[in-house]
Amino acid sequence: MPAAQQELAALALPSLWRTPFLKLWLAQVVSVFGDFLALFGIISLITFRWHGTPVQVTTVMLAFMLPMAIISPAAGVFVDRWSVKRLMISSDVIRALLVLALPFVSNVFQICLIFAALSAVSSFFAPAQSVALRQLVATQQLMAANAMLSQAFYAVRILSPAVAAALVSWLSEKACFYADSVTFALSACLLATLALAPSAGAKKEQSLRALTADFLAGNKFIFTHAGLAFVFLAMAAAMLVMSAFGPLISIYVRDTLARGPAFYGVVSAMIGVGLIAGSQLVARLSRSLPPQTMVLSGLLGLGLGAALLGVVNFVWMTPSSTFIMGFAIAFVLVPAQTMTQQETPREMVGRVSSSFMSLISLSQAMGLLLSGFLANLLGMRPLFVACAGVLALLAAAGYLSVRSRNREAAAIV
Repeated sequence: MPAAQQELAALALPSLWRTPFLKLWLAQVVSVFGDFLALFGIISLITFRWHGTPVQVTTVMLAFMLPMAIISPAAGVFVDRWSVKRLMISSDVIRALLVLALPFVSNVFQICLIFAALSAVSSFFAPAQSVALRQLVATQQLMAANAMLSQAFYAVRILSPAVAAALVSWLSEKACFYADSVTFALSACLLATLALAPSAGAKKEQSLRALTADFLAGNKFIFTHAGLAFVFLAMAAAMLVMSAFGPLISIYVRDTLARGPAFYGVVSAMIGVGLIAGSQLVARLSRSLPPQTMVLSGLLGLGLGAALLGVVNFVWMTPSSTFIMGFAIAFVLVPAQTMTQQETPREMVGRVSSSFMSLISLSQAMGLLLSGFLANLLGMRPLFVACAGVLALLAAAGYLSVRSRNREAAAIV
């Protein structure tokens, strides 16, 4: 179909706000909002009330990342076979109950156990949501739907730290945890009203041999697809470096800047502001720049934000630096998400999405394993500068790799 006809066909489709997609969008908004409240509450509890160490903060984050990294690949196989509606509702209900245990924790170990359980359940929810999206949205509107989900996520990322900081100041961290449980329940109610078709793989053989074959097929698709493999690995590399200091910003605000939860909320919110601004520019540049170029630009931008955080000794440079990092990460996230939706066959969406999530979680876990040790060894600012240097090297290596592949392609032609 010519481009002009495709545009006319897209215009003829109903607005996404008048389709069942709206319920999926609302479910994500309320659920993600609650997640950010709970995460802020946990970090505030450890950092400002218990006066925890960088190692304790990163240990909690690691407890959430590792189960997801391990379980997600296998979870995707089942997501492609089971009822995604039941999976999402069950996941929300279980997580709502798990979060209710957070107000009663008295040490970091207990938090780690709860976060590990939340991670295991979330490993099924995220790929199931991707499958549901493909069912609810026409192919011509997938780009718009993904943009709306991303924009909602970024907007919540801005609003939630301010709300969480207010809740912590007025009612303590427990209010954030109770609110998160309520948002999971609301999400489950919204998802229960969706009409979703049975999974295409529901009638497949359920033997271990068949499950293993599906698992291998999904991963083979990712790593034999040159474009997806590049953006996936680039994002994993960026997350590896970013996670080495991302959770430590709260400690940096407390010890280096001598500020409290309110200023930490501002610093965190600026990441969301940057993400929104960056995603807007990515959408405009997508017609003229290939995804690989945008990803490389994002890596350089992340390095710039980290370098400013480590070099410039000025309090209000901190939110400016996190804005730059949020702006830059959009140049890595959006191309990867778009390519995943466009290039993945429908019957593999669960597996590809879950393998992608596993790769990112594993990279973040590896960064977290190093972060506390490196923060104590080098100090906060030198660690930020070191992260900037690694990101610059990754961008340079990626540029040389892309240029080499382009030359090979030109030679074949």
